[in-house]
Amino acid sequence: MNKHMRKISFIVVIMLFAVAVTACGGGTGSNPKAPADEPNAANTTGESPAAGNNGAGGTSQDSDTVTYKAANGDIAIPKQPKRIVLVADYYGYFLTLGIKPVGVSNYTFQNPFYEGKLDGVQNIGDGRNMESILALQPDLILAWDAKAAEQLGKIAPTVVIEYGKLNYKDQLREFGRMTGTVDKAEAWIASWEAKLAEVKPKVQQAVGDRTVSIMQTDAKNIYVFGDKFGRGGEIIYGELGLKATELTKKETIDAGPGYTNISLEKLPEFAGDYIFTSTWTMDSDGSATYDSAIWKSLPAVKQNRVFNIHPIGYYFNDPISMEGQLVFIVSSLTQ
Repeated sequence: MNKHMRKISFIVVIMLFAVAVTACGGGTGSNPKAPADEPNAANTTGESPAAGNNGAGGTSQDSDTVTYKAANGDIAIPKQPKRIVLVADYYGYFLTLGIKPVGVSNYTFQNPFYEGKLDGVQNIGDGRNMESILALQPDLILAWDAKAAEQLGKIAPTVVIEYGKLNYKDQLREFGRMTGTVDKAEAWIASWEAKLAEVKPKVQQAVGDRTVSIMQTDAKNIYVFGDKFGRGGEIIYGELGLKATELTKKETIDAGPGYTNISLEKLPEFAGDYIFTSTWTMDSDGSATYDSAIWKSLPAVKQNRVFNIHPIGYYFNDPISMEGQLVFIVSSLTQ
């Protein structure tokens, strides 16, 4: 078959697939990394499958594939995938393992911690455009929900990752098992723990018993985050061992999905002696919070202990993003 005929055949395949997907309906599912009641955000970072449900071991089907026990069942995946598309936001995990996916979501391109690390990677937007994913000819796709996997599985083997089942270290190990790069996962973890051991005493000495809060806001909502929903919480509370306010601990760390939505009037009860904050997105209007008399009366605001974080950069909790977050968090709290 000559080049002209191959091109026509590929176009026909795309058109037929588009018709099939349209008949199945909708998009690729909601974003588990965004609070359930937040304003409509792009589909995008997180954590992963339960250890008992998502091992990378399995029965070899042939010399090139293994059976992967995913949240959406037993999936035959390549032993060493070469063309990975991420509908779920895990780019930094794979890059840490020495693997550059061929397609990632729009949010990935907005993360400042990935600057200079996305050359040659295709932006697939919110993951709803099946034709753009098909054109990348992936051999493995990662998604967040089973509904998405039903559609994406027509293109390539699709693994569903359940957000929040694994912490970020175990998530990295899991991706290492999935791709045969466990050694690189363990190497990063060892290096990371050495960095934490160096800075943790300095931060704890500087902060002492004072409390720290993490908040994002828009025109109508104030979200307070705990230790397992990104936004630097894994570092601040989990790794550095800093204290949250009593209500923050009760409602975002001890209970719930890792965040809570509060009213402006409740802000003083959740606000710590230090506050890391941002608007919900780069374009969100936070004036209802930041211009309010309640915000301006907070001790952290009066004492210049408020630190602005990047709305998208802190949405991610992968190794590369967290390395950048750690530098800013440590410098902010020890200055």
